[in-house]
Amino acid sequence: MRLALRILGGLYAIAIYGFIFLPVVVLVLFSLQATSFPIPPFTGPSLRWYEAVLTDTRLTAALVNSLLVASLSSLVAVTLGFLSAWGFARFVLPGSALLRGLITLPLTVSYLIIGMGLLVLFNWVGVPKSLIAAGIGHVVINLPLCFAIIYSQMGDHQVNIERAARDLGAPEWKVLLLITVPVLAPAIFAAFFLSMTFSWDEFVISFLLTRFDTTLPVEIWNLLRSGLNPKTNAVGSLVFAVSIVLVLLFELTLLRRKKP
Repeated sequence: MRLALRILGGLYAIAIYGFIFLPVVVLVLFSLQATSFPIPPFTGPSLRWYEAVLTDTRLTAALVNSLLVASLSSLVAVTLGFLSAWGFARFVLPGSALLRGLITLPLTVSYLIIGMGLLVLFNWVGVPKSLIAAGIGHVVINLPLCFAIIYSQMGDHQVNIERAARDLGAPEWKVLLLITVPVLAPAIFAAFFLSMTFSWDEFVISFLLTRFDTTLPVEIWNLLRSGLNPKTNAVGSLVFAVSIVLVLLFELTLLRRKKP
């Protein structure tokens, strides 16, 4: 009976992981297709379509745009999230529970609703569609996540260390930069990498708030409108590879945080 349960458990695990990763395996496999049609039989392996992607100026420009928007918006989101978390954790504010709820509220709102709201707001104040507008949108959706991660790691032991530094004559800015930030570095880095992952893959807000200069997910959408081809598979594989790297960095940061 126990052996049968183990076999069923193994088959269930294979089915679950196969359901999750089979589309990715197919995507990567046919990105190596040598012919122009991403259909069986497989005629690779060939790096022809990766070369085509890397020599396509529109795709490489969109790739650079995605990296810039993801890194800069994540940096801003982590900075604002850290300062917000530090303020709520270290000071008694009126209605702090309500204010914390308002900060994390965008986590429960659809990206489509947030993107449409930002589009209306930017049209009203005269901000044109651009990468800057898309970056602001990414800050809006990632700041609550950064705040939640960093705020959850602010404990009483850090308060005692900060108090000791103040008693030794350290000004507040030195306490913040030399004590609080290093102690919370794993949480800050984890929030940054997770924010980059979400920003790198984000499509809806980037689609609504950009016009001529676009991010890579928007450019992939433009390619898919003309039908599937191994070039789109190669782009999707590259996006997946970058996402995997960011997630691994996030996991390594968490593992480092858990070590005694």
